[in-house]
Amino acid sequence: MINAQTIQKLRQQTGAGIMDIKKALQESNEDETKALEILKQKGLEIAAKKQATRETKDGTIGIYSHSNSKIAALIMLSCETDFVAKNEEFKKLASDIAMQVVGMNPDDISDLLNQNFIKDESKTIQNIINNATVKLGEKIEISEISRLAI
Repeated sequence: MINAQTIQKLRQQTGAGIMDIKKALQESNEDETKALEILKQKGLEIAAKKQATRETKDGTIGIYSHSNSKIAALIMLSCETDFVAKNEEFKKLASDIAMQVVGMNPDDISDLLNQNFIKDESKTIQNIINNATVKLGEKIEISEISRLAI
């Protein structure tokens, strides 16, 4: 029997909907690890569909300045609506990606997307954008990056 605590735990980990979590648990015979893999795969499919079919018209600017104030980065993180653009998780994502640009100095956006995330080496920047797309329900993309150094 699927219990509410397991559903809540998986919801916190993935941001997936309750019905999707129940289906994944049923499909995996209540194996949490397998259910996470099912949810991850479904999330990737959802993110790919949104990335291919939707247009970004809003967003936020992520800013990060290194503690010595000699290196800074600006990134434009785009989304579909101002509702998501104002979301604290979305703003934090923009700031984290700007920090990545300061630390890793990517050549361009595609180079940035393939880099391992400095806060979690097991994920790439593309992975965290895909996860945010699934969790926030909108297409999210990096439109511009700029790194300044003295």
